[in-house]
Amino acid sequence: MEAVVAILGLLFVLFVVAGVFAAVKAVQAAKRGVDRTVAQARRTVEDTGLRARQLAQPGVVGELAQLRLTLRTSMRATQDVLRSGSPDDASLGEAAGLFQRLSAHGHELDDDLKRLEREPDRATITACLPELRARTERITHSAESLRWAVRDRARKFADDDLASLSDQIDVESGALRHWTRAEDAATADLPREPVRGRRSTAGQPQGPGGGPAASGSAPAGAAGDDWGPASEDPPALTTRDPRTQPSYPWQKAPRTEGTT
Repeated sequence: MEAVVAILGLLFVLFVVAGVFAAVKAVQAAKRGVDRTVAQARRTVEDTGLRARQLAQPGVVGELAQLRLTLRTSMRATQDVLRSGSPDDASLGEAAGLFQRLSAHGHELDDDLKRLEREPDRATITACLPELRARTERITHSAESLRWAVRDRARKFADDDLASLSDQIDVESGALRHWTRAEDAATADLPREPVRGRRSTAGQPQGPGGGPAASGSAPAGAAGDDWGPASEDPPALTTRDPRTQPSYPWQKAPRTEGTT
């Protein structure tokens, strides 16, 4: 009995621990979701404020807002491309590490631009703008180079996969149409008809076997060679005697000499 109670108590403790663990995981997931939502809302508000400041305040303040907006847009686009890439690609892992280092320089530049927005001395801002503009161009150029390299790599893999898939589909289509190959093979096995016919034996004397009578000077090709050329001299035409020509009821009797 004591063993049963101990087992039940152990199961109860395990259930409690599992419940607490699941609750902690759920709370952490909810917290991460809230943090992402808050961060996204904060970025949206900041981007909207920068666009408004860029349009409403021309001059050095508007240029600072434009630099910050350009930097944030480029870095965010590159980050999204790297996150959407395949996690199994080792090259993307190295690219993500390089982007983290580039992000540190980007955050540092964004902080410098943000501090200059609160600077009351316009001359100081004007003096710092060329260097800040050059830093922004270098960082955005590196981010764009990395982003387009990742996109080209993904497109190349997609093209290779599509080509391989097309080849497999062609092979499978040929296998599904297996009867066409069988029909082609059967057609190739059929005997071909001779293109030249036999010579006519009409008007030639028949021998004892029903064939043409043998003669000493037989024409070329008459010795059973059905594929030989035809004789050059055509057979002589014989004129029938009208008296021996058969008559039919609808024909008049042929006239003979001496009749009137």
